[in-house]
Formats: sequence, C-alpha cells, structure tokens
Amino acid sequence: MSRYVLTPPARDDLREIREYIRLDNPDAALRVVDDLRRRCRALARRPYIGHTRTDLLPEEFRIFPVGSYLIVYRPETKPLQIRVSRGGRCSITSAAPSR
Repeated sequence: MSRYVLTPPARDDLREIREYIRLDNPDAALRVVDDLRRRCRALARRPYIGHTRTDLLPEEFRIFPVGSYLIVYRPETKPLQIRVSRGGRCSITSAAPSR
C-alpha cells in the first residue's frame, strides 16, 4: 500500500483551512479536509499525476490543485511527503516540502 506523510507545515495548513472554513460552515470544513486527504492518498498511489511547474518550483516538485488549494510534493519520496497550501496565501516556493 502506498503511503504519504504530511509535513509539519502541511498539518498546520490543514488545521488552518479547517478552522477558517468552520467559522462559516462546519460541515463544509470537514468535507474540504476529507477531500484534500483523499487526494493525498490518490497521489501516494500515483505520484506522477500532478503537474510540474518549472517556472515556479524546481523540476523535482509536482503540484496538484484541489479547489483553491495546492498539494505540493516530490514524487520520488517514500513515503510521499506532502505540503498543502492555500492558493495565493503564501508563495509557491515556500509551500515546497524540504529537500
């Protein structure tokens, strides 16, 4: 079974996303975080389905958009190391998992 791990910043990101959405709609907050985690599991099974953006990140990183959020990861890592960020909240380069 393919696995993934959320980097410490990714765990913080998911918590912040959940709390922000929960202020307006607690049910939606759970759905969004569940969807992000489901996509992380899918990426762990098929890590090359994300996109490279060499104009934003080094070639070894991939990006997978989920709504207004981005999952940033390096497909070669085992288990897959993931960072989630809110589009526009932080620069894409700061969203990259550590090398």
